[in-house]
Amino acid sequence: MFQRIIDGISASTGTTIRLTSLAAGAAFALFITTCFLCAAAFISVLQTYGPVQACLAGAGIFFLLTLTAAATYWGYKRQMQKRARIAAERAAKSAASSMLADPMLIATGLQIVRAIGVKRLLPILAIGGVALGIMASRAGAPDEAAAEPAE
Repeated sequence: MFQRIIDGISASTGTTIRLTSLAAGAAFALFITTCFLCAAAFISVLQTYGPVQACLAGAGIFFLLTLTAAATYWGYKRQMQKRARIAAERAAKSAASSMLADPMLIATGLQIVRAIGVKRLLPILAIGGVALGIMASRAGAPDEAAAEPAE
């Protein structure tokens, strides 16, 4: 049994290492290609307009690439925050319903009712119901601190 688990981990680790090295090689090749394209653009602008304009053109290209990367990062970050907020809302909603649907919890509750008695448990159940209602209303209400985006 443990051997299968170890074999599965070993196979997934080997696959991950191979894919990571392949991605690193592709990234390195893309970097070299970008360097040669930048050099070609620089030499072309240098021959046509001069050294100052060639440097400014190169700086402009890299500035646009930086702005594009920053906008992509901010969009990705905002999307991850939105997904995390939705996942937290779903988890809060499902936590109360899954707790009440658990057969072990219901069986334990029935055993407690049999052991203590219904007449003694009615006030405790009433207080528990009120507490559960307050907890559910707080879980459903949007939090003021969560409404503001954190940066």
